[in-house]
Amino acid sequence: MPALYVVATPIGNLEDVTLRALRLLREAKLIAAEDTRTTRRLLNAYDITTPLTSYHEHSKRAKLGYLLDCLETDDLALVSEAGMPGVSDPGYELIVAAIERGICVVPVPGPSAVVTALAVSGLPTDQFLYVGFLPRRQGQRQRLLGSLADETRTIVAFETRHRIQEALGDIEEVLGDRRIAVCRELTKVHEEIFRGSVSEAREHFAEPKGEFTLIIEGKTRAWLKSRKRS
Repeated sequence: MPALYVVATPIGNLEDVTLRALRLLREAKLIAAEDTRTTRRLLNAYDITTPLTSYHEHSKRAKLGYLLDCLETDDLALVSEAGMPGVSDPGYELIVAAIERGICVVPVPGPSAVVTALAVSGLPTDQFLYVGFLPRRQGQRQRLLGSLADETRTIVAFETRHRIQEALGDIEEVLGDRRIAVCRELTKVHEEIFRGSVSEAREHFAEPKGEFTLIIEGKTRAWLKSRKRS
């Protein structure tokens, strides 16, 4: 029976891909990729010649029927631009549609920016809350942060270089100057992991470049006591 393979790909360093992922990318009849240029670099690095088709935020509705038809007869590999498909990713719709059609959906785990950043953050990892990309509009972003003010679990979010300064400012204003780890360009040449307070992070990333994963301390008794003293 044909299957949809949900294949994790490197978030930076191409050597982070798994042997199983490489085998399945070779064996699939077609690869649906969020960014064909990024995926092509991976395929070229490992001499994989499987055909590619684009499947991204702007094409997902037009391509959905075509990809489901392909799955009637052949295996299909789904990859995102980086990391695990379906998580803050247009692949979610294809996965859901395949499940609804009774198509076998097979996870092929691997790199994840969320878990990678959390593991090296120095903040509690036993429980965490992933909120995806922070909203673009300040009002919406502040409302989301406000809803997290009493959250005791570690908070994980994505942000772009264009909005990182504004996002850090809103985090400090709404949540306070608590501890944060800002992970930039994970596993890439210019990887950087900053650990400190939110205000220190704002100063450090005055001229931000790259992609960011934010690991924000949850509300703790120690943090509340320090805030009361200030």
